[in-house]
Amino acid sequence: MITKEDVEHIGWLARIEINEQETVEYMEKLNSVLEYFGQLDELPTEDIDPTYHVAEVYNVFREDAVEECLPQETVLANTENKQDGAFRVPKIG
Repeated sequence: MITKEDVEHIGWLARIEINEQETVEYMEKLNSVLEYFGQLDELPTEDIDPTYHVAEVYNVFREDAVEECLPQETVLANTENKQDGAFRVPKIG
């Protein structure tokens, strides 16, 4: 079961602000989805072959090829957030 604390944590991870009313709404919606998955888990599927794709789709691979890439200066030219030749991003934690 999803709790209010779970919804608040998900909001924090997604970096979105969720008020008290939205927290309750999302908690109810997420629990409804999980309840539906619980119903699906109860379906008898022992005699049904697994299906991975609705259509017959197979992996299509290409040969790996080394290609020329953009110079580092060009890649970093449009950002002020760079450090030691790489993009500088905020710490997640």
